[in-house]
Amino acid sequence: METIAMPTSIKVNVHSIPFEEVPQFSKRDTAYVNELDALRPFYKYDVRLEAFQQVIEDKSKQPIDRTLLIDVLTKQYAAFSKSSKVDLQIQRLADSNTYTIITAHQPSLFTGPLYYIYKIISTIELTKTLNTEYSDYHFVPVFITGGEDHDFEEMNHAQIFNNRLEWQNDEKGSVGMMKTASLKPVLEELKGILGNSEKAAEIYELIESTHTNFDQYSEATMALAHELFKEDGLVILNMNQKELKRAFIPILKQELFEQVSHNFIEKTQVQLETAGFKAQAFPRQINLFYLTDQVRERIVFEDDMFKVLNTNYSFTKSEMESELEAHPERFSPNVNIRPLYQEFIVPNLAYVGGGGELAYWMERQSQFEHFKINFPMLIRRNSVLWIDKNIKKKMNKLGLTVYDFLKKEHKIINEFVDETADSTLNLDAQKQQIETIFKEISSIAIEVDPTLKKTVLAEQTRQLKAIEQIESRLVRAEKQKHEVALNQIKSIKEKLFPNRGLQERVDNFIPFFLKYGWEYFEILKLHLNPLEKELVVIEEE
Repeated sequence: METIAMPTSIKVNVHSIPFEEVPQFSKRDTAYVNELDALRPFYKYDVRLEAFQQVIEDKSKQPIDRTLLIDVLTKQYAAFSKSSKVDLQIQRLADSNTYTIITAHQPSLFTGPLYYIYKIISTIELTKTLNTEYSDYHFVPVFITGGEDHDFEEMNHAQIFNNRLEWQNDEKGSVGMMKTASLKPVLEELKGILGNSEKAAEIYELIESTHTNFDQYSEATMALAHELFKEDGLVILNMNQKELKRAFIPILKQELFEQVSHNFIEKTQVQLETAGFKAQAFPRQINLFYLTDQVRERIVFEDDMFKVLNTNYSFTKSEMESELEAHPERFSPNVNIRPLYQEFIVPNLAYVGGGGELAYWMERQSQFEHFKINFPMLIRRNSVLWIDKNIKKKMNKLGLTVYDFLKKEHKIINEFVDETADSTLNLDAQKQQIETIFKEISSIAIEVDPTLKKTVLAEQTRQLKAIEQIESRLVRAEKQKHEVALNQIKSIKEKLFPNRGLQERVDNFIPFFLKYGWEYFEILKLHLNPLEKELVVIEEE
């Protein structure tokens, strides 16, 4: 299926909001985009367009087996629909002046939350900027699928029109290695939700074909991402490949037999905690899993033996060394080794990710230095808040803006009621008068009998509580007058910040596709730039 770039017919107003004004962003996330001094020791490069020249120079000193990378990619893409743009990108990786910008994500069901899409488009748009600004080089956007992850509950669902679609599956081990046959019920459920429109038929055909034409789930998710972004030249890589892991054996050996990573990470985590930031990922003595069909379990060293937890596998040191040499594909990096593996294999300059991802990258710099692998620039992907025409119309009618909805719901409602009331609902002035009167009474009482002070204060408290009760009844009565408007406020708040979180962490792209088609992607491409470090607000006019 061809995705063709086009000028958009949808009119939008786009602006941005600083991270610190959005309570849903974490302290570390805000600190990083605002370049707080406390975090500066934990990353190598400032996020600046001009800083890429230094990254290029540093990365050029690290040997990369480009032939191996191209061979693996060529084999992987043999199963996907032909794309001359992607083929050209892969072939250009042979050139020493070609570098990549990487993002990555777990193989979430039907792409999962919106930020899956946002991080890919952020990466694509950054490479466009670099190809313009650094014309002596070529830059390729690369999406790495986390095909080895085994946390099935994290990626087996998608939220579409307030419906939670969930893939039921009894398989174990790596999600990427699971069979697609068990997806049939959730595909049928998706079809029923989408309806009968032309766009619904188009997106369902794309999803159904990619999820039934491949036996393994990792290939299905790669095929879907390929169909969505092949016209942008996005290269997708599944690193669960024997050939790639064979090249990585020297570092796998160090991790198995010398167990050095956890020391570097733990030391950095102590430094981060001293700077006021909590540890992100727990380092193990051995940060590798043993991977076979239906099995992905931690490797531990106990009683002079290498054991695989929750299995009967055990190896002496010499047996483990032989196993690694014969079957490198059975050794799966965890979150603490995966970044090393990625940067060892790919000629990469920058990683584009969310706040949580960059947080664990910041624990790795000394580990990278030990293994003599260049530490990439860390770039915060774009975050987006999309306000459709219907929601925007309701906001305008209420006289509210997106900035109002950054506040807590009760505060929005109270301010709205106070501003729309025919008379003041605030009795602070009257409370102040009561306090003044009782202060005078207290002075008189103390002169007559000091023991009367407590009686006067108790009566003052009683009177103030009575006024507060009257105030509450006034507000409650006024709220009843505006019940429809207040319900709209609650509905808008939930739409923009579902479960009090970010829209991008809950909603899926499919409802947007049903409404806007391929123009949805084109609008995002026009307005996303991860070098601009603010929340992007897209309001449909």
